[in-house]
Amino acid sequence: MSRQVWKGSTLLNPEPPVLVSCGPRERPNLITVGWCGTICTQPPMLSISVRPERYSHGLIRQSGVFVVNLPTEPLTRAVDWCGVKSGRDVDKFAAMGLHAAPAAQVDTVVLEESPVNLECRVTQVIPLGSHDLFLAEVVAVDVDEALLDETGKLCLERARLIVYSHGEYLALGRRLGSFGYSVRKRRTPRRR
Repeated sequence: MSRQVWKGSTLLNPEPPVLVSCGPRERPNLITVGWCGTICTQPPMLSISVRPERYSHGLIRQSGVFVVNLPTEPLTRAVDWCGVKSGRDVDKFAAMGLHAAPAAQVDTVVLEESPVNLECRVTQVIPLGSHDLFLAEVVAVDVDEALLDETGKLCLERARLIVYSHGEYLALGRRLGSFGYSVRKRRTPRRR
């Protein structure tokens, strides 16, 4: 295999584009964040990276809370639009025909159209350069009951989540395996 070596860049792909809701319940805002990730299991924590000049940066810094709303295929246009428009100039919920509902544990809103909402409380802000990294504890997760099977198991594939890869929004594809499948012992048929 022939390779080229390029200068360092942010080419880690694909990424989950998320719609982050923030700001006061009376006038909430949505921002599309491409840089979001899980950072800890106990306590459950995630991070988002936001440019300091973005309107939502100030809202999150001031309140110390935000909600990560997982977007679905039908929300793709809103994901793109909310990433290029500023909440300083427009009410993104109204403009995109979206609905805000009070979050259960933090003082902001969740995006009703999103089937999974992760309510977060900021624990630390780390200036990194072009972006500030907000480390946050996930204090509640709101899940649409339509994603649960008859036993209560979460079936996230029902959500039709999207990913972002090198400038394009993509639907998730077919299942290739499940955690630990590569080391699981094959079941032997029982003898009668």
